[in-house]
Amino acid sequence: MPDDTMPRGDVPQGEVPHGEVPTIRDAGSADRPAVPARGAWWRSAVIYQIYPRSFADANNDGMGDLPGIRGRLPYLAALGVDAVWLSPFFRSPQADAGYDVADYRDVDPLFGTLADFDTMLADAHALGLRVIVDLVPNHTSDAHEWFREALASPPGSPERRRYIFRDGRGPEGEEPPNNWQSVFGGPAWTRAPDGGRWGPSQWFLHLFDGRQPDLDWRQPEVRAEFEAVLRFWLDRGVDGFRVDVAHGLIKAEGLPDWDGQATMVGEDADADRADGINYGPMWDQDEVHAIYRDWRRVLDRYEGDRMMVAEAWVRPSERLMRYVRPDEMHQAFNFDFLLARWDGAAMRQVIDHSLRAADAVGAPASWVLSNHDTVRHTARYGLAVPGARPKGIDAASEQPDEALGLRRARAILFLTMALPGALYLYQGEELGLPEHTALPAAVRQDPAFRRTGGAEIGRDGCRVPLPWDADAPTLGFNQGAAPWLPQPDSFRRYAARQQEGVAESTLELHRALLGLRREHGLGAGRLRWISAPEASMLVLENGAIRAAVNLGREAAALPPGRELLRSDGRKAEPGWLPPDTGVWFRIT
Repeated sequence: MPDDTMPRGDVPQGEVPHGEVPTIRDAGSADRPAVPARGAWWRSAVIYQIYPRSFADANNDGMGDLPGIRGRLPYLAALGVDAVWLSPFFRSPQADAGYDVADYRDVDPLFGTLADFDTMLADAHALGLRVIVDLVPNHTSDAHEWFREALASPPGSPERRRYIFRDGRGPEGEEPPNNWQSVFGGPAWTRAPDGGRWGPSQWFLHLFDGRQPDLDWRQPEVRAEFEAVLRFWLDRGVDGFRVDVAHGLIKAEGLPDWDGQATMVGEDADADRADGINYGPMWDQDEVHAIYRDWRRVLDRYEGDRMMVAEAWVRPSERLMRYVRPDEMHQAFNFDFLLARWDGAAMRQVIDHSLRAADAVGAPASWVLSNHDTVRHTARYGLAVPGARPKGIDAASEQPDEALGLRRARAILFLTMALPGALYLYQGEELGLPEHTALPAAVRQDPAFRRTGGAEIGRDGCRVPLPWDADAPTLGFNQGAAPWLPQPDSFRRYAARQQEGVAESTLELHRALLGLRREHGLGAGRLRWISAPEASMLVLENGAIRAAVNLGREAAALPPGRELLRSDGRKAEPGWLPPDTGVWFRIT
């Protein structure tokens, strides 16, 4: 591969403007306000998702915790990220791994204490890392004080009005109020266990598990409570919130029957049909935006540029961008990019569409490839249909080509790291960690697996505890206690300590590209497509960086150029880029 880059004379196409581990290195409305000045930290940040139960276990009980996170913060600072996002650590019965919250103002003892959180937050800030916490407003746990009060109160009472209780159909109310199905499988209604003390028992709505009753966001008391929760964590110093199921808080008036399946996202990323994404009466109702305008006013009263990011599985992009208008949230996850297949034309189309839609409302685009709800992209890119999104993988499923998936995951870094906007990394992504595809049914804990009788394999395979040290018990996750999910032996070769200082390792590739991204201000830059000699090749410029990625099956010719900044280390003939490979050049 040459050390030169292609000359600057190429004609641009589709230009889109845009705005402690001793062993691991520790170094809606017409009167909306004007678009804010571009410069807020969240517009270009790299944000690392921590799934607390699987990150690091300091007290050796098999469950990751806040002190474990605190001990690994220097590793994250050395990685080069700007912020961490913590999945829920609030008090919870853990029916859905903490997304069933019993107390929004306390830490579950599994993860530590409020004092542990405060110490961890202070350490993160001292290292220059911001902290985003996960807020779950669509539903509570059935162990929440409010829901216990609702079950102990009669129909129509203020306590019941906090949730969505309805009379059933049929002479004795024996049928659910409508035909909605849960995202996790089975009916979205459960009959209240009140013993019929007030006549036929009502039913309560739960779009997810039966232990996660949905709140009624048309009630002022619910809105006031969550604004108070926001202030509680903002007063402690958190830098922002990831808002779970942000598109689901308001349901259509009358809760009409709907024959679709209430899914978070369809399996076919290329489908234009109504496959469950935001089309049902439980998703993306216009009234939800008033909630986020109220929340934005709360955040804007605090110094430090606090932010919110929406988890909203909404299509098309223009509809999603309504959540990030100047007086609502700051970011929304770009799931269209996550769902894009391994195809140059498809990826370019998603990127262009995403940038234009975000720019139209003055918001930054965001880029995400994996999270705690999806099969890791290292596995998805190794499937026969690369980039397909199965709802989990088990031993009876098609097994990904692990080496191919890793090559493609490394190659896509050269694209994602060069894009303007914010970037999200899921824990272990920097290690090239694969999906655990052989978890036995007996250890699976995802409620989707249970509620579908195993028909939906679920998300456990992407949630397995991280490998830190190949030579340590439990690969360094703790001091030897059995982790809450077993680690496969294959994780040993991905351990962080084994990759530390190895020039061509996936960990060091992430560090190098993140460093260059920061040095050249790519997150705050502009994207400019450059003509490529092969349809399978994507070539773009952002500032002083030119990125080339070959998504084809054959080597592709590289136009002549200048200084090679970084490749993924694969051998190549001079002037050629191997398949499933990326490279960065300096163009000035």
